[in-house]
Amino acid sequence: MTDRHTPREVAAQIFSMPVIVAALGYFVDIYDLVLFSIIRVESLKDLGLTGQELINRGVFLLNMQMAGMLMGGILWGVLGDRKGRLKIMFGSICLYSLANLGNAMVHTLPSYACLRFLAGVGLAGELGAGITLVSEVLRKTMRGYGTMIVASVGVSGAILANFIAKQFDWRSAFVIGGVLGLLLLVLRLKVAESGMFRGLEESAVRRGDFLSLFTSTDRFGRFFHSIMIGVPTWFVVGILITFSPEFAKALGIRGSISAGNAVMYCYLGLVFGDVASGVLSQLLKSRRRVVLIFLGLTVMGVVGYFMAGGAEASSFYAICTFLGFASGYWAIFVTIAAEQFGTNLRATVATTVPNFVRGMVIPITMLFQLFRQSMGLERGAWCVGAICMAVALFSLWRLQETFHKEMDFLEEYP
Repeated sequence: MTDRHTPREVAAQIFSMPVIVAALGYFVDIYDLVLFSIIRVESLKDLGLTGQELINRGVFLLNMQMAGMLMGGILWGVLGDRKGRLKIMFGSICLYSLANLGNAMVHTLPSYACLRFLAGVGLAGELGAGITLVSEVLRKTMRGYGTMIVASVGVSGAILANFIAKQFDWRSAFVIGGVLGLLLLVLRLKVAESGMFRGLEESAVRRGDFLSLFTSTDRFGRFFHSIMIGVPTWFVVGILITFSPEFAKALGIRGSISAGNAVMYCYLGLVFGDVASGVLSQLLKSRRRVVLIFLGLTVMGVVGYFMAGGAEASSFYAICTFLGFASGYWAIFVTIAAEQFGTNLRATVATTVPNFVRGMVIPITMLFQLFRQSMGLERGAWCVGAICMAVALFSLWRLQETFHKEMDFLEEYP
């Protein structure tokens, strides 16, 4: 089969129903995922917390959400390979939609934490299932474009989250997210299961064996390094953007900085970054080189962030936008993970990898809290960022290029 396609063929592939539904699903996913970062201060103040507790309890609730995503990544990933990609898309969105409706009614910190955990479990299934489905239904020469659409549409959900948070109180913002998720289930009915997965359903091939990722040095290496290349993105989002008001105060930024605006500008940059990384991946015919370029841009953005002392609020938000752009290799990173593994283990990996990266926010924030106490806010963040970047670069060096890899293959077990 030739790799040359007419514009109409390309458009028909990358704007097909599986891509559209995966993109809209990720849109709602991101809305719910970042909403807490935006309404953190407002919601915690409403629950009676003040001062340093806004940071400490905010970190706790963020970690509860990320712990849920870590566990949910394993759960939905295994089910995705055993029961199908579409079933976990249905199940995950039902769970996080109902959990967010419940978040609108909390009045105590323990109930807030419990529901953020459940929401995290639900949020864990969306991206991996979508990327797996899109990777399996599109031709290899168009996978980059398909995942680019999913990511660029999806991350714009953060912009909607910021808009909603400004127009409504925090409880209503949670209700809107839950309702959007439930409405999306109607579109899911129009999407067919991946042909590659259907071909496995009647076979005796082992599917969704999560523990097999740890019983082979080769498989564990591919899995581990796939996770590590994505860690800098959540250092940026989980530390620099989530706690931007505190950093802005320490840096002497002139003007008021809100976490909601920082998240919005960061994710606006992510939209363009995901488009740029997807197109560049197709032009360079390489995933690894694109990730290397964007890691370099992330370093530049972090340096600019901490050199912005005394700048105007508009300049600080511009840096947040650039950091978002530089972190816009998220879809490429998940695609690399999906392309590394066979059809009988692909959903497990593609779902667990991004959620393990999100779960890395827990050790990242723990390190940040530790270093912050001994080194101060800025130096503590510098040290954590340097560790994240070093690990990502090493793991990128260890991974193989997968741009031209055929997807219809199986993981072999002894």
